Amino acid sequence: MATRLVQAVIKARDNSALGRFWAEALGWKVTGDKPEETNLEPEGVTYPDPSAVVVDLIPGAQPKTVKNRVHIDLATTSATHQAELVARLQELGATPADIGQGDMPWTVLADPEGNEFCVLEPRAIYSDTGPIAAIVVDCVDPHAMARFWNEALDWTLHEETDDFVSLRSAKGVGPYLEFLRSSDPKTGLDRIHLDLRPYPGDDHAAEVARLEALGATKLDIGQGDVAWQVMADPEGNEFCLLTPL
Repeated sequence: MATRLVQAVIKARDNSALGRFWAEALGWKVTGDKPEETNLEPEGVTYPDPSAVVVDLIPGAQPKTVKNRVHIDLATTSATHQAELVARLQELGATPADIGQGDMPWTVLADPEGNEFCVLEPRAIYSDTGPIAAIVVDCVDPHAMARFWNEALDWTLHEETDDFVSLRSAKGVGPYLEFLRSSDPKTGLDRIHLDLRPYPGDDHAAEVARLEALGATKLDIGQGDVAWQVMADPEGNEFCLLTPL
């Protein structure tokens, strides 16, 4: 039994406005826009589909005070494309961000609510991912985190170094999930988290138990009586296990 990574969720002071920014940034459409949730999906993809991890934005009033532990990397196809994308994103409201990256070939920006993301230089490995090259998780032990997520998902190990591990869907499509060594401590709830969804016919409670056996823990963050289960991975990053679909 395994589950799927289906969406990245961004908490926002104004989910509708930030949703419009990310829809323009990704070239996706807004498929739902309600006070409690804004949904973004690429054209031609029927959710859930391994070729795209979709993006949801939900209300979250907590102020941003530290660098996010989870961020999005955007893919580009050429140096010209990278420069044009950076310029277009800044016209949409993104701003340059200095997180101590130094002189690097990629560009670090922040969205209109301060969430950091990277516009990568062209890399062959991301040539078929779509606009999102990777979802990157800062962590103390990338190898232990990758082992957990490798067992949790129907994804497979792709690359591993001392400070970096990446996974991708076993179907070889869509973005990568990457774990990058960092000494930054986790403070408060993550502003960006992952949502997982079991396959049709799977037992939700059994999948919760399986994830717990792998090292996840159940969380109560004030979500109340909901159909999904809020959990944390071995380093405390929140994620949600949605109902089977």
